[in-house]
Amino acid sequence: MTALIAQRMQECLDACLRCLKACETCASACLTEPEIDMLRECIRLDRDCADVCALTAQLLMRGSELYAHAARLCAEACARCAEECEQHGRHHQHCQVCAEACRACEAACRAVAA
Repeated sequence: MTALIAQRMQECLDACLRCLKACETCASACLTEPEIDMLRECIRLDRDCADVCALTAQLLMRGSELYAHAARLCAEACARCAEECEQHGRHHQHCQVCAEACRACEAACRAVAA
């Protein structure tokens, strides 16, 4: 493994863990908002993204040969979650934070999957 690949894998792992935290925080905060009906899709995508980030992080940590496949899926989940959270970000700080973490994770996952 080259130093560049190892660095990209570590960056992806770090981004996945940050995104996992942001998505879980966002989903929990959305559940307490008075307009929860408008946030149902956000909550669903937060949970999906958090799960895929966790799986990707686990595969990266163990050096699984499947990490690139998981990273591609993670990039897709992050893109979808970010798109949804960006719609709510001006009203909810937790959605803005989540969208930013998702975009960063999407980029890191695309880099490691390439």
